[in-house]
Amino acid sequence: MTQEMPSPDAPLKLGTRGSPLALAQANETRDRLADAFDLPHEAFQIVVIKTTGDRIIDRPLKEIGGKGLFTREIEAAMLSGEIDLAVHSMKDMPVLQPEGLTLDTYLPREDPRDAFISPALSSIAELPKGAVVGTSSLRRRAQVLQRRPDLQVVEFRGNVQTRLKKLEDGVADVTFLALAGLHRLNMAEELPQTPVPPEDMLPAVAQGAIGIERRAEDDRAAHMLAAIHCAATAERLAAERAFLAALDGSCETPIAGLAEVADGTLRLRGEVLRPDGSEAHAGERSGPVADGAAMGRDLAQDLIARAGSDFMDWITGR
Repeated sequence: MTQEMPSPDAPLKLGTRGSPLALAQANETRDRLADAFDLPHEAFQIVVIKTTGDRIIDRPLKEIGGKGLFTREIEAAMLSGEIDLAVHSMKDMPVLQPEGLTLDTYLPREDPRDAFISPALSSIAELPKGAVVGTSSLRRRAQVLQRRPDLQVVEFRGNVQTRLKKLEDGVADVTFLALAGLHRLNMAEELPQTPVPPEDMLPAVAQGAIGIERRAEDDRAAHMLAAIHCAATAERLAAERAFLAALDGSCETPIAGLAEVADGTLRLRGEVLRPDGSEAHAGERSGPVADGAAMGRDLAQDLIARAGSDFMDWITGR
């Protein structure tokens, strides 16, 4: 059956957050769809939706909720028919979607590493004792304190531009940003930044990946998204998000994970930490790409077993 394509008179509506990075990701999605179906950009409309996570920026994420802070309003708009698709940073996405929605399309993944932002230094090891690190990420906070308990970590909420302004104002000596975001904003060359090797700081699960969510029964959206889906990204995220799901991951959990594929073999590395960095457990699995999700679950159970029965109490609140 031939699908009716969107047009300037009846555009496909893409929902997104309003930050410069979120808009860059929505524009990339629009451009890929327009190119895949030889449609004008006017056949797509980008709809900005403010989320709870965007409205409340004066408190740590753990105090106001989990990953759904950046997705609930957008998903509600899709379920109501206000938008047709939702463009998300996959590192912000809960592992389960609301009933009626499907998340099965990913764009080619950008560089998943963190970037160390400093005008004079290039690594955590070079920081003087007592230096101040700004970050809103529980993962980065825990990793920094685990490696350098002598450092101070302060809350650093806001979009990329806001955090850079805070750094300029002296709120902190250094900060970390996702290298993928800097690339998508064309800022990587203009900032004093150094990519952090995963061996030094394992990135957030799904960092650098864009996911596109749709209504489960929307056949036209499914048909169009299939044309821009990146299977290689999906393979890696299947392992990482299975690892996250088995750990009950949310914005309240310092969890890191990265899957890479070389010569047909998937290598998954994972880490769980206490929020204060006082304890960390890491491990990895390697095997066939098709076994990625199973490897993720197995690695998670292994880390939980090694950490002990009380290690995850900070997640459940027991």
